[in-house]
Amino acid sequence: MSDDGLPPLREVIAAHGLAAKKSLGQNFLLDLNLTGRIARAVGSRENETVYEIGPGPGGLTRALLAEGARVIAVERDERCLPALGEIAEVYPGRLEIISADALELDETQILHERNISLPIHVAANLPYNVGTALLVKWLTSQTWPPFWKSLTLMFQREVADRLTAKPGTEAYGRLSVLLQWRARAKMLFAINPRAFVPQPKVTSALVRIEPLAEPTAPALLADLEKVTAAAFGQRRKMLRQSLKTLVPDAEALIRAAGIDPETRPEQLSVTQFAALARAYRGG
Repeated sequence: MSDDGLPPLREVIAAHGLAAKKSLGQNFLLDLNLTGRIARAVGSRENETVYEIGPGPGGLTRALLAEGARVIAVERDERCLPALGEIAEVYPGRLEIISADALELDETQILHERNISLPIHVAANLPYNVGTALLVKWLTSQTWPPFWKSLTLMFQREVADRLTAKPGTEAYGRLSVLLQWRARAKMLFAINPRAFVPQPKVTSALVRIEPLAEPTAPALLADLEKVTAAAFGQRRKMLRQSLKTLVPDAEALIRAAGIDPETRPEQLSVTQFAALARAYRGG
């Protein structure tokens, strides 16, 4: 038994028949020392609410509760609900479980309905097949600053590298620009595949993301999304070629932004992409 009186996670999984579903991208994190380390990285204070996505059998949930947090956990796999219910019984009034797909929820509405003050912390060992989609959803909200004050999220190491990549590097791309335009990201630590059941074929990494009060440079989100999609859609080509999918006279657009048309997209800073977005709007 662990400190909370609940059985080890392997026993919980066996008792409830929770074999990880490949279709849901599930890889359960069973090392309670590691989940404790992740929970401490979230940085929530006593009785502060944490919004958790994809708790599965509840390893991270238990660690967050042990740190003193109140947790709202969103889980789409109904098989996991009884196991999460057992955790709620040990922590009465501190764990609410929502059976839903996190991609389809309006988090601000959920939190307002519960009279929870915004912004809040978000934590997740995200399934690999929805992690990026969820992050893009949170980064492209029309309301900014967003409902979250920090995201402490598990990704494939490759995705974590993209989030924190600098211009001129192989990992730098559309996701790097979208994130760094509105937020700052820091990779906290890598996690060996052996920490998961089943073992994924790739290394994972924990990333902490905090929103900026204002974007790095002025631009409309929709314009920035269009410009980055066109530029990185053909990242090996010079901008004068790749941006032809966006406007007929790509060279004039690029020069209007004060950029050399022979530059390749991975060489541009976030500020330069914002300048391209403004030039696109002005054109």
